Amino acid sequence: MTPEPGLRTRPEEPAAPHLHALENLRYIRETMEHSGSFTAVPGWGGAVMGLAAIVAAVAAPAPNSGWPWLATWLVAALVAILVGAWATARKVRAATVPILSRPAQKFALSLAPPLVAGALLTVALYHAGLLSALPGMWLLLYGAGVMTAGAFSVRVVPIMGICLMAVGTVALFSPPAWGNWFLGAGFGGLQVLFGIIIARRYGG
Repeated sequence: MTPEPGLRTRPEEPAAPHLHALENLRYIRETMEHSGSFTAVPGWGGAVMGLAAIVAAVAAPAPNSGWPWLATWLVAALVAILVGAWATARKVRAATVPILSRPAQKFALSLAPPLVAGALLTVALYHAGLLSALPGMWLLLYGAGVMTAGAFSVRVVPIMGICLMAVGTVALFSPPAWGNWFLGAGFGGLQVLFGIIIARRYGG
């Protein structure tokens, strides 16, 4: 429809400047979130997790004892999970970073599959009577999870994963009687060492 003579069409109003600014800020925030890293890996919490593993290595019976040995390490794993979850949540709150940020999601999705696989293999190997393979398998899968998840975290995290995998590899081909010592060295010593490094460089 053509306008009537003598009438002017109303020009479109340009978008308000503050709307452009908000859109730019949203784009910058999303870009940083997609390319950022998950820095809420617990430092001192990780060290406490390591201490729990050292206690378990000293207190656990010999691997050939069967269920009592496995139960000791399952309790130690539960303690480590609870401490790690609490320490991570505490560090996230202190940094005022959303727990469901994109780097955090990538970190969790990379860490979870090896841990789930480890849990399922633990049940299978226990029923098959192959407890001697558990220390090496645990260390290898946990190390693999830490290494892949570390791609979305600070540089020291994947290094810890590589070290855990190295200990697990040696444990897998060593006498079964040494299982507690390898678990104490990997889940204990390495976790304490790297926990202290993370706490000093990137906060607790």
